Amino acid sequence: MTFDATATPVAFLFVTDRERALAFYTGVLGLTLKSTDGFGDFIELGGQGLLRMTVNAGHVASSHPVLGWNVADIAAAVAVLAERGVAMIHYEGMEQDAAGIWTGPDGTKVAFFADPDGNALTVSQA
Repeated sequence: MTFDATATPVAFLFVTDRERALAFYTGVLGLTLKSTDGFGDFIELGGQGLLRMTVNAGHVASSHPVLGWNVADIAAAVAVLAERGVAMIHYEGMEQDAAGIWTGPDGTKVAFFADPDGNALTVSQA
């Protein structure tokens, strides 16, 4: 086996409560659980990669995003998340609109939200 560009990327994420995190990622975000074992869970990321979620009781979330999705319509994605009870994070000093969407100098739009463990996540539109 060799490493090449066709290898499936895997992102790693720590959570403190496995069932709560699974409910968020599969129920709220609508992702698909691929497999589970005694060490954690693999969640499919749109056929483009996997998220390996592992419990770490002492985990403290980073203030920086750990995972994000590029979407075709950020306003629609933020609206769907809001309908599902997900609040966008509004950062002091960032000029975000009322929905929590920030527009960068190049026109890229980004909105930030968190999972139940405080792991920062994003949706963006280029």
